[in-house]
Amino acid sequence: MIYKNIISDLDKKLEVLELENKDALCKSEAGISYIELCIRKLQKLVIAQGFKSIKSEIHFFKYIKPQVFSKLIYYVKLINIESKRPRSRIKSQRKYLSNHIDKLQIYFNDKLEFYQYYRRGATFLDEQYFVRGKADLRLHSDSFHFFTDEQFSTSQDCTVATIMAYDMLIVYLQQEILKLENNIETVIPELLNKQSKFFWTGSKTDLIELIYAIQSSGVINSGVVGIKEIASLCEEIFNIELGNYYHTFIEIRSRKGGKSKFLNKLQESLIKCIEELDQ
Repeated sequence: MIYKNIISDLDKKLEVLELENKDALCKSEAGISYIELCIRKLQKLVIAQGFKSIKSEIHFFKYIKPQVFSKLIYYVKLINIESKRPRSRIKSQRKYLSNHIDKLQIYFNDKLEFYQYYRRGATFLDEQYFVRGKADLRLHSDSFHFFTDEQFSTSQDCTVATIMAYDMLIVYLQQEILKLENNIETVIPELLNKQSKFFWTGSKTDLIELIYAIQSSGVINSGVVGIKEIASLCEEIFNIELGNYYHTFIEIRSRKGGKSKFLNKLQESLIKCIEELDQ
């Protein structure tokens, strides 16, 4: 529970940061400060209290630490990318961003065996990968060694964090490319300038799952519309602030069970409604 409280506090700070600050560099610098503090708190707790079982240790290093550490990697990489981004023609910027997507994809290819293990939710090597003192130099992540020590690191927790971070970066870069192609930040119809009378009463995660489903299906503007535009539209319609939906989508992708819980729920509700009407 104490880990959850620390991470929840961090998420709230990052959500406010994402909403208030549009400058990627300023946002990243502030985010890094918040995350470093959070990691140090977790580090002190782990070293002081340890774990009750191997299972709890695996859970921490497979899910909890990477959840925080991935955000640090994300912001550090984002600073590097945005600080060197061309400020010239759209074509040059698009090529620059596309090249970075290719570089990030190379990492997944280089870590293909572990990537497949992690993505399919395998567990048979968890004690080797996510228990301290079992590091294998052949498997160890080759980046972001700061914040690592034997009492707070395993052979692959950093790799999981890097995978999560690169997923977020690819989504960010794709959205930036789409904005350049559309040459527009946000499209909201004039009719939405009036206060909407509708309110989303489900969870933010459910709405974000729906938004990504709509965007990926290509049913709006033949698919030539970004997540940011659809999310902004939904925020206006349903009087809700979605916060950092990119990060939430990464969490949806990392679900152990069904990836589309809300969509499955909608399908079940529709089928039930049809069956009741047919009776």
